[in-house]
Amino acid sequence: MSGIDVEPVEERADEDGGAHTIEVTPTDDVGSVDDRETIEVEPSDDPLEGPEYILYGGKGGVGKTTMAAATALDSARGGTSTLVVSTDPAHSLSDTFETDVPPEPGRIREDVPLYGVEIDPEAAIESGKAAFGGAGGGEVGGGGGPEMPGDIGGLGEMFGEGNPMDALFGGAMPGADEAAAMQLLLEYLDDPRFERVVVDTAPTGHTLRLLQLPELMDTMTGRLLQFRQRIGGMFENVKGMFGGEEVPDEGGLEDLEVLRERIERLRAALQDPSRTDFRIVMVPEEMSVLESKRLRTRLDEFDIPVGTLVVNRVMEPLSDVTDDVEGEFLQPNLDDCAFCQRRWDVQQSALSEAQELFRGTVVKRVPLFADEVRGKGMLEVVAACLR
Repeated sequence: MSGIDVEPVEERADEDGGAHTIEVTPTDDVGSVDDRETIEVEPSDDPLEGPEYILYGGKGGVGKTTMAAATALDSARGGTSTLVVSTDPAHSLSDTFETDVPPEPGRIREDVPLYGVEIDPEAAIESGKAAFGGAGGGEVGGGGGPEMPGDIGGLGEMFGEGNPMDALFGGAMPGADEAAAMQLLLEYLDDPRFERVVVDTAPTGHTLRLLQLPELMDTMTGRLLQFRQRIGGMFENVKGMFGGEEVPDEGGLEDLEVLRERIERLRAALQDPSRTDFRIVMVPEEMSVLESKRLRTRLDEFDIPVGTLVVNRVMEPLSDVTDDVEGEFLQPNLDDCAFCQRRWDVQQSALSEAQELFRGTVVKRVPLFADEVRGKGMLEVVAACLR
């Protein structure tokens, strides 16, 4: 045991039932439960300004899901039909919103036009919704074995194992789960029902593989279209081999053309800063700064501009970040707490380095809260910091 005495805290019911109340502890006294008070949070009703696509990226555990959820809620509160999408295989949107987020776009708030989806690529493959379904295989960019990584419209079954498809597509193909996730994301980004789409991406490595997929899938669809067109004449010449039955149709060509057009359209949108804001989320630590720098470098390779840097869990008063929230929040004691002072010094060094590396980029800060950020009330507080 650590030898630290911990007093249990009794839960208190929300007496006034207010829609926007948060229970906090005053900064001058944390010794008694009776000192707890409730404050009123008045989120802005002004429409959220900004592009139609907002993507949050960064290393794992920095708060991407929190930022995406807060931004989506803020957007919907202004009357904008908003979809928040999670591409992270370890979904946590449901936990953050404290409500179930479905595997297909569905409304998650009745009072505002907020919709959510946690992408389930395996379910999409099983249901046949993924054009590049099948058993997953090698990773993007090589490293796969001789097995066919995906079915690719049934062609995998045609050739079986050890087929020449790797040569046909110029190298190893993506795992079916990543390809299916990208295909669904492209579909949701292109969905006319939503005026804004906010994306909670997976940790950096997985996100970069997803960003590589449009280019790779575009190449794959183009070569597959050429391949099917070439073998179409062959099928016409061997109709007799099918006993007079109709030759398998080429209806899949239309689907591939639609997918290819969508890829082209969305690639252009992601590269347009007036339509897309890719926001890198980091915490004020040197390792996170370096990871964020690498991510921005890779995004530059895809011609995807970074419009905003979000620094999360900064040890500073909430009042230094936003004046849209009234009341007192428990904050670190930088005068008498040696531990807080040391962490503050570490954070200031990282913040200075980040400011230098991301010079010319909009920087938003979100304080380190004593309480976990979950549910509507705390998300509205975070949204105020991101405005």
